[in-house]
Amino acid sequence: MLVIIGYIVVLGSVFGGFAMAGGHLGALWQPLELLMIGGGAGGAFFVGNNGKAIKATLKDLPTVLKGSKYNKETYMELMALMYELLGKVRKEGLMSIEGDVENPHESPVFAKYPKILADHHVVEFMTDYLRIMVSGNLNAMEIENLMDVEIETHHHEAMVSSHVIAKVGDGMPAFGIVAAVMGVVHTMESVGIPPAELGILIAHALVGTFLGILLAYGFVGPLAGLLEQKAEESGKMFQAIKVVLLANLNGYAPAMAVEFGRKVLNSTDRPGFAELEEHVKQKR
Repeated sequence: MLVIIGYIVVLGSVFGGFAMAGGHLGALWQPLELLMIGGGAGGAFFVGNNGKAIKATLKDLPTVLKGSKYNKETYMELMALMYELLGKVRKEGLMSIEGDVENPHESPVFAKYPKILADHHVVEFMTDYLRIMVSGNLNAMEIENLMDVEIETHHHEAMVSSHVIAKVGDGMPAFGIVAAVMGVVHTMESVGIPPAELGILIAHALVGTFLGILLAYGFVGPLAGLLEQKAEESGKMFQAIKVVLLANLNGYAPAMAVEFGRKVLNSTDRPGFAELEEHVKQKR
């Protein structure tokens, strides 16, 4: 919704200001210029990226119209799930969570936390390291290094779509210039027509530069920034899981381990200590 509102503000400000200054909006309607800019940028998108990057970008683009799924409620569910699993380990031993780890979608523990269970990457990350804990022979330092490498890999993959869109946005002003130059070429070959008609052709040519810059900085560029923010948000889940599990490996009780994880979260989404404690008690 915020994306749509932002686009409306951009269009209203730019075109409204132009109209208020006495400009004729009809002069800006140049579908062929849009075809050259959009087609050129689209073609460059496919040329400059491999199949994985294209697939990831097309998959992530629809998410910009949705709000963030990583909020206080999601983080509270994550902390409550971690607390319950580690509490079960503390009371019944590591083997007690083997069934939960091997089949999380059939686990009564995971079933209490649908928001977490719906996130395949988070569930896989958590269960993989819990499975390592169950197998024994743990070295906390080695596990931490492995977690760091996996989190870095996830972050790199999550940032692919934002980098791709940013490059497309960076190229749009250039494609706008290409469209403008094509318009100038058409104008120059029309020399000899009345000055009024020549002026119209020049105006049409300049619209290409205008559209390229507007699309780059008003539409495409902001999408890249939004996708980057979403990627950063998703990484917090993995960092919180890492801190909680490492705290548990170092001998901290589940309540304290979860508190360590709570401290990793952004202050805007971080639940208070008492708030999280009450939520955990309700879920048990």
